[in-house]
Formats: sequence, C-alpha cells, structure tokens
Amino acid sequence: MTIYDSVILGIVEGITEFLPVSSTAHLVLTSQLLGLQDSRGIDSFNIVVQLAPILSVILIYWSKLIRSFDLWVKLAIAFIPTGLAGLFLYDYILSLFSAQIASFWIAITGILFIYFEYKNKNSKPKINNEENINYLTALYIGIVQAFSLIPGISRSGITILGAMAFGVERDSAIRFSFLLAIPTMFVASGYTIYKDFDNLALENFEVLAIGFFVSFIVGIVAIKTFLSLVSKYSFIPFGIYLILTAIFFYFVGYETKFN
Repeated sequence: MTIYDSVILGIVEGITEFLPVSSTAHLVLTSQLLGLQDSRGIDSFNIVVQLAPILSVILIYWSKLIRSFDLWVKLAIAFIPTGLAGLFLYDYILSLFSAQIASFWIAITGILFIYFEYKNKNSKPKINNEENINYLTALYIGIVQAFSLIPGISRSGITILGAMAFGVERDSAIRFSFLLAIPTMFVASGYTIYKDFDNLALENFEVLAIGFFVSFIVGIVAIKTFLSLVSKYSFIPFGIYLILTAIFFYFVGYETKFN
C-alpha cells in the first residue's frame, strides 16, 4: 500500500462517512479498484482511517458538546441499541459482509430517501433543534441506527431518515446523526481493534498517518458542504446516487467479500 493509496482512501472515507451513503462499501470498492483487497494492512488502515471523522465532528461541534451534558446523555441513549446489537451479533454481522447483500441494501436506502422526500414534502417537523430531542426519541433514533450494522446501510443515512421520521427537522436530524457518530464510531472501531488486535498491521505508520490526516480534513469539508447542500436541496440526488452505486457495486464488486 502506497502513500497515493492512503490519500485516495482517506478522501473516500472523509467524504462518505457523513454523506448518506455506505462508507464501508465505498472503502471496500475503492480498495478493490486500487488492487488492495488482498494487501497486507488494508484492514488495519480501514479501521484507523474511520476514526478520523470522529475528530472532525468534535472539532466542528466542540462548543455545543462542552456546554450540553444533556446532549451527551441523549447520544449515549441513542447509542445503546447499536452497541448491544454489535456486541451480541458481531460474528454474525461479519458473515453477512458480501457485495451482493451490500448492493441490495444500498439500493433500498436510496429508494427510501426518494420515497421519504416525496411523502414528507409538505410535512411540518415537531422538533426544530437537536438539543430539544427527548430521551425517548433519542432511543427510537438509536434503534433505527442499529440497522446500519447491516452491510450496505449507511449509518448517517438511516439515522437521518429515522430522526426525520420521528419529527426532527432536517438540519437538526443531520447534526444529531453527525454527533451520534462520536460514540458509535469510537466504540465500533475500538471493539474491532480489540477483537482483531493480533491481526493488525501497524508497522507502516507513515501511510496510516497520512490517510488519517486526509480523512480528518476532508471530513470537515464534507460535513459543512453536506449541511449547506441539504439545506437548499433534497435527498433525492443522494437516493439516485445510491441506486446507481448499488448497480455498479453489484457488478464490479460481485466477488468481493468484506472483511
């Protein structure tokens, strides 16, 4: 794996982690297109680089996070369903990671975005700020997020849809999804490192560091750009993109088995 590869993968992770697309599927597909699917250290790289966007969220929402303990409680509540599902279904979830399954769920997510936009075009949200989300709604959003453990379902995408379905205004749903990435991605990556520590290849520190830094910077840009775009436009373009991506991934990545 070269520095060039790490930059490309860092860009892909930084962009896709917060867009309503599957970042894991995009990383796997990009790795395959770069000829890295069997490269030593690619799994370690993917684990490490997925931690970078957490820092992007913390940096952007630092003031909101330090002033609201109640928000942290809601994020913790929302994380519980995903944490429990990941803890007890870890091995089973790994067995599902194939291009066929991922392609199916990527397409389903895209269809849901398009359907949701048309169905709720004129609906009025009940919650206009993520800090006004109550504990029960936070739990409901967390239950929806747990479905993102299924290969191909975007964590940010399904969480945003879930929050909006429970009456959260669009921008607030997006911000809550971003913030929920902090405990979710931190624990998920930490647990993966713990489970597969003996198989991690961390000797190529320079490549890991560059990929991490690129993912961090691109993540900041992606968060701000995504919020700006969705405030002006709808999720329909993302839904169409997901459907096209599913078709492409099915044929190009058909033989790929996720790790």
